[in-house]
Order: sequence, then C-alpha cells, then structure tokens
Amino acid sequence: MSIGFFVEEDSAVVWRGPMLHKALTQFLEDVEWGELDFLLVDLPPGTGDVSMTLAQLLPQAKFLIVTTPQPVAQKVARRAAEMAHKVDLEIGAVIENMAGFVTPDGERYALFGEGGGQALADELDVPMIGKVPLTMPLREQSDAGEPLVFANPDDPAAQAIRQAARGVIAMFPVELPILQTAAPAVAAPAATGMSLPMAG
Repeated sequence: MSIGFFVEEDSAVVWRGPMLHKALTQFLEDVEWGELDFLLVDLPPGTGDVSMTLAQLLPQAKFLIVTTPQPVAQKVARRAAEMAHKVDLEIGAVIENMAGFVTPDGERYALFGEGGGQALADELDVPMIGKVPLTMPLREQSDAGEPLVFANPDDPAAQAIRQAARGVIAMFPVELPILQTAAPAVAAPAATGMSLPMAG
C-alpha cells in the first residue's frame, strides 16, 4: 500500500496534518491487510506529523532507525530517535543503509564512510541488525519493483536484508505455550494402629 496510489503520478503530496492523520488512519483501519506477522511503515526522515500520528495510532510499535554511514545522516536519524523517546515509543534497532558499494567482482568501497550506523546504535544502546550495501542488482531489482531477496538471493545486499529481517523477528520473541501437567494425585495414607474405646 502506498500513498502514491491516491495522488497523480509524479505529483508531490502536500497535505497538512489533519489530512495526513486521516490518510494514515485509513491505511491502518480500512485496508484489508490479511493476517500479518509484521507491518513496516516507511516514514520520512526526521520528525513531523506523520511520526506523531503513528505513535498515537500504534502505541505498541517499535522504531527501526535507518541511517547511512556519514555523520550528517546520523543527525537526522538522531532526531527521529528523540521523537520516539518523547512519545514513549521503543527504539528497537538501527539499520545502516548504503554501507559501501560492492562491485560485481566482490570489491567493496566505502563511498559514504564507515561506522556511522554502529556509532548511532551504540549511542542509542540498541543493536545494529543490518548493514545493507549498494550493489548493481539491488538498483536493478528496485527499479523493476521486484524483491532482490527472491531475484538474486546470493547478492551481498540480499544477504544483508535477510540478516536485518532476522533481527526484526528477534525483536518480537514469541512466547511458547507451556504445557501444564496435572500433578499426580497423592492417595491419603491408610489409617494404622488400634482403635480406642469411646466413652459412652
């Protein structure tokens, strides 16, 4: 589901807070999602009406902070983290996007620097669950609208996305049912000894 379905192609979404609130409420309440394991909502960077509305509508949600390695991106991501704290939403983890460029030959180039995602995760005291590099297949499959993890599962970006997905699943552990077994009935001990005469 995308808000792009409700506007003309290539047009900007210029909506004020009440319109955004109504649209998000409809997304969550009126869309037939089916049975979901997870619902991921891609928010704009920084803070704003959208983030505050989602915090009101989904108070049990957890934030995944996505950043790129360079310091300027961390500043924007840090503002999103501060907003999450202000509305009492838990920050679950950090994902580092564009974590280098991996060539078809397997060489890696740190185009945007190194370590920004981990530094932010350390600052927020949460795990970093993925470092997704740029690859040619990632760009190609994104342009085609096909998930890279299906089209090219061995690509380094696909492997990193699967690792991040495992991290998301681990954030919500499923409580296994506990088998309650009834304690065996203990028979009352048989009376022993002699009977005493009763006064009449």
